[in-house]
Amino acid sequence: MIARRDLIAGGLALVAAGAAEALRPRHTLILLDKGTMEDALPSEMGDWQADATAADLSPELAGGLAQTLYGEIISRVYYSKAGAVMLLAAYGKTQSDALQLHRPEVCYPAVGYAIESSAPVSMPLPGGAQLPVRKLVVTNQDRRENIVYWTRVGELLPQSGEEQRSARFQNAFRGLVPDGVLIRCSTLGDSEAGFKVLDGFIEELIQATAPAKRRALVGTEIAKRMNGQVRV
Repeated sequence: MIARRDLIAGGLALVAAGAAEALRPRHTLILLDKGTMEDALPSEMGDWQADATAADLSPELAGGLAQTLYGEIISRVYYSKAGAVMLLAAYGKTQSDALQLHRPEVCYPAVGYAIESSAPVSMPLPGGAQLPVRKLVVTNQDRRENIVYWTRVGELLPQSGEEQRSARFQNAFRGLVPDGVLIRCSTLGDSEAGFKVLDGFIEELIQATAPAKRRALVGTEIAKRMNGQVRV
């Protein structure tokens, strides 16, 4: 006769196996349909001109943005009368537990920076869209860097590490293996002036991105709003 506890244990094992099967990814979700992220990002817009050969003004992020983790890493410095903006974009076709986007509030302290401030912000875009970003100020003895960045994991735009873990779970629950991108823009020096420059720069950057490519940067819903396909 099978003991009652054995039946319970067997039932729990079946439930666990069923849950594992339900969470097994089955479908890819790639918002960068064709081409590369480098091609999708405009190299000029308005007065801004990109220089991909300029010395990278950003510190190397320990253990982070490496080709082993990302299919593409784009590093540019954009110049205009307003100043210089450093842009780094890291794109990967799969965003799993083993391959996940690295967030600046984790990476910068790892190379000796102190976080002076960090806050989630909704950045208004044309068409009534709101882009969830995070603004940080990081400092060390020689440098003050003002950062605005956002992450896209499939169709989700997490603003914190906790939200990013939740995004991975939500995608797994839906059976999706999504692509993802982290786009980080930053300036050096005074924060008030720096964030004013960054706000204008990011809006111009996304507006100058070809409508068919915008969703790779900001997700389908925001792209549709900016493309005038959704009334707010």
